[in-house]
Amino acid sequence: MAGFGKLSYAQKKCVSTVGQLMQKIAMAGPGARIGVAVSGGVDSFALIKTLTIRKKIVPFPLELMVLHVNPGFEPDSHRPLVDWAESEGLAAHIELADHGPRAHSSENRKNSPCFFCSMLRRKRLFDLCREYRLTHLAFGHNADDLAVTFFMNVVQNGRVDGLTACEDFFGGRLKVIRPALFLEKSYMIAAARQWGLPIWKNSCPSSGQTRRTEIADWLKLQTGQDKRLRQNVFNALRRYQLDRHGLGLTSAS
Repeated sequence: MAGFGKLSYAQKKCVSTVGQLMQKIAMAGPGARIGVAVSGGVDSFALIKTLTIRKKIVPFPLELMVLHVNPGFEPDSHRPLVDWAESEGLAAHIELADHGPRAHSSENRKNSPCFFCSMLRRKRLFDLCREYRLTHLAFGHNADDLAVTFFMNVVQNGRVDGLTACEDFFGGRLKVIRPALFLEKSYMIAAARQWGLPIWKNSCPSSGQTRRTEIADWLKLQTGQDKRLRQNVFNALRRYQLDRHGLGLTSAS
């Protein structure tokens, strides 16, 4: 990876794992215009930094754009992202919304605050992709998210399903992609710290108090004593994802 300075092991892991998945399923090709949903958390921040490096590696042109929708708890929390995007020479659309307070108000009587806020944010991101003529919308979900979502669907919905690595929307006009879906979160945390990314704390009052958090804690309890169990879960779900893309049982580990 010459030309990017000396990368740490965690940084190399981010760049190579993201690149392998993008290549394996032909996630983005020449002329792709990728909007990256950056929340300010470690996952999405590590992804956009990784993609800036991948952009210099791939043998075809692609464009990156930062998309940030501030949920409205702290109106100025996104200032570090504004400065960072400018320093990286990245185009960015950053706006202040009221999704968070609305999700915790009487307006939301039926859904969890997280579901309601996420729904509004997703809709706005789709609108921005249309306005900027973006071909892809990238999220920073990782292998840990894949595992938690899988077990949530099994426990809560009785359904074998998980996050998708690449999915068409609006008749194929937009692809929702998750380039870091095979990457363990621990590498993203380490790489983000080493890159000095200006991550800020989630100020949502529901943070850490969701069903997703409960499932994540349960999964850590089940696999925390034996790393082989954790790796087996990740490998099984990676193979499951590749099957969905018609790529057989080839391991991505």
